[in-house]
Amino acid sequence: MRLYMTPGSCSTGIHILLEEIDNPFEAAIVNLLAGDQFKPDYVAMNPKSTIPTLLRDDGTALTEFQAIAYWLARTNPRAKLMPGDPDGDALVMEVMDYVVGTIHMQGFARIFTTSAFTADEAAFDVVKARGREIAVKGLGLMDAVLEGKDYVAEAFSIADAALFYVEFWADKTGIDLPANCLAQYRRMRARPAVHRVLREEGYR
Repeated sequence: MRLYMTPGSCSTGIHILLEEIDNPFEAAIVNLLAGDQFKPDYVAMNPKSTIPTLLRDDGTALTEFQAIAYWLARTNPRAKLMPGDPDGDALVMEVMDYVVGTIHMQGFARIFTTSAFTADEAAFDVVKARGREIAVKGLGLMDAVLEGKDYVAEAFSIADAALFYVEFWADKTGIDLPANCLAQYRRMRARPAVHRVLREEGYR
């Protein structure tokens, strides 16, 4: 398999899952600032021009964080990336969808890609502030989910990989993590797979 990724982005979560399952894969860097995602070869593989993209062994490409994470969990059952019971699996999907769809796409996206939300540069600060509000509120909701638990669904799952990357962004942008999120974030950073991923992506 080959993971098309950008260091420090949402694809870091998928990178972590691939390290957790310990199956051979290649990492291919997509330089978003240089526009690699719009090059013909990449568009032919992923017409959405997004990351991450997972090129599977059969030559087909899978896109969208949730879809890739779910596929990795289902095709690698020994890794136990999902709880395996209806309630646990539903919680994992609920958290992962909220993290990606709201905390990331509505919150941090306003901070990192402000011009996608307004063409008025005079409004940039307002848009970024709104993004910060959404991210802070979302992390607070996730803090409640983590109450009394080490991970989202007790044991590590695909939801924790998603939550980790927005916690990582919060850490890098000066947003204080609430207590339970901070504990989960530190617990994640102590995992060997996460340590390897951060080192490989150029972070400490």
